[in-house]
Amino acid sequence: MDQQEATWLKRFLPGVASMAHYDRTWLRSDLVAGVSVAAVAVPVAIAYAQLAGVPPVYGLYASILPLVAYAFMGTSRQLIVAPDAATCAMVATIVAPIAAGNSDRIVPLTMMLTLITGVFCIAGGLARMGFLTNFLARPILTGYLNGIALSIISGQLGRLFGFHLDSAGFFRLLVRFFSQIGRTHVLTLVVGVATFALLRILKHLGPKVPGPLVAMVLGIAASSFFRLSEHGVAMLGLIPAGLPALLIPNIGAQEWGPLVIGAAGLALISFNSAMVTARGFAVKNHYDIDSNQEFVALGVADLGAGLMQGFAVSGADSRTAVNDSVGGKTQVTGLIASGLIVLVLLFLTAPLALLPITVLAAVLVNAALGLFDLESLVTLRKVSRPEFRLSILSTLGVITLGVLPGVAIAVAMAMLLILIRASKPHDAVLGRMAGAGFRDMEIHPEAEAIEGLMIYRFDSSLLFFNSDFFKSRVKALVMNATPKPRHFLLVAETMILLDTTGAATIEELVEEFSESGITFAIAQAKRPVRGMLERIGLSKKIGEDNLYPTIEAAVTALQPNARPEVV
Repeated sequence: MDQQEATWLKRFLPGVASMAHYDRTWLRSDLVAGVSVAAVAVPVAIAYAQLAGVPPVYGLYASILPLVAYAFMGTSRQLIVAPDAATCAMVATIVAPIAAGNSDRIVPLTMMLTLITGVFCIAGGLARMGFLTNFLARPILTGYLNGIALSIISGQLGRLFGFHLDSAGFFRLLVRFFSQIGRTHVLTLVVGVATFALLRILKHLGPKVPGPLVAMVLGIAASSFFRLSEHGVAMLGLIPAGLPALLIPNIGAQEWGPLVIGAAGLALISFNSAMVTARGFAVKNHYDIDSNQEFVALGVADLGAGLMQGFAVSGADSRTAVNDSVGGKTQVTGLIASGLIVLVLLFLTAPLALLPITVLAAVLVNAALGLFDLESLVTLRKVSRPEFRLSILSTLGVITLGVLPGVAIAVAMAMLLILIRASKPHDAVLGRMAGAGFRDMEIHPEAEAIEGLMIYRFDSSLLFFNSDFFKSRVKALVMNATPKPRHFLLVAETMILLDTTGAATIEELVEEFSESGITFAIAQAKRPVRGMLERIGLSKKIGEDNLYPTIEAAVTALQPNARPEVV
């Protein structure tokens, strides 16, 4: 393989490139990890399919090609791309209104949603939009996942207690649940609670044990031995054996719009979710990942899931944790897990018919508790009340309005919060501090003002939304100064950008100060700021002699009798 081919392979198929240098001593670790991941992936995929609103077998369909695609194209050695609780809940939220109660349309709509999501992800990666991993602030992600967790738990209450509950919003669903709790099927509840207790015990006492697999095997065994179905416990039912045909569904013209809008939000959120997991394990194992390539890899994984009649996938944190904990070394783990899931579909679907649905409900409730992040909420409340409120708002939006509207409102509020903060940035009047240059006089009272000269630093870019604040602050400081300064020096070292509104504000101050006999000067202006000043002719109005490279140079020129800095 020549250098050009190697570079191309590393760029577009990083997983294949790493396999080209595969160390055979890793195979045992990857084999054990692949078996462990599959052991967790099979029951979880079946449970998450119900969460996505499709028959159980489609969860297995969605778990095959995404693992293969990511193994070839992903840059994380540990990440397992598979059905994810939050993504599945979002899929159901998007598809259900479009299907409008027509159950025959749910699978085709889910497939097309997944394919469109894949296209958006690939386009995002090729357009170098991996930076979107930072688009959702951590408080929003925390609130979003907490909202998803609450929605999942409320949605499984009926199955756990053994009676049917029509879909509804979080609070309406709780009202319906408590109004119908008298219909509880006691044996179903006992099986579900016992399964949930087992999962919690295994999580704490045997974290490396595949809890969902143990719960599934014990559930099937109990169902067969005690004939639970004859006592009114609902079963999963027959799962068709074999692999599905690859196909592209037919979609009506009126369905495209809602699907495209939903896919855009799904692409953003599933990518952010995957990157949180991928980055966490990359840091733990001391390597870097390429966010743009991860975007592409996730998109190709979605295309594989959609073509195989599955649904959108993301980074599966629980299965990634299993992979890492048992020592998975490379993306080969995903290939092994995918092969094992294929074997399950070919030869082991018959026993799954005896799996109690309440067991799957317990698995989902247990997974939802893993999504709920109370610790981060407590920390946010201590360190930043505005961000804590933003997280709570995100949670409330998700459980009342739905995933996309809830997150959209939270993002809008986050942007508003940023604008509010940016509109009134920190500023400082500087004084000379012996041996330490020029410092904020409010923080360092020992810093000395220079007679006749006010040195002012604005700790932000000067743009349209904070220009009024800048102007009012400068005028107030000069007006209230005793004695009045003869020179005003704007320190622009932290001013990265200057727009036309900000430049016009400076021009207004220059003219007003000139009428009052005050010289306006600027020090340490960066190239973008200098460029704007020159383009609009403000450099000449201020005077080229009044644009200084350093504060010290300005002080020396404006106040030649001032004591020079001694370090």
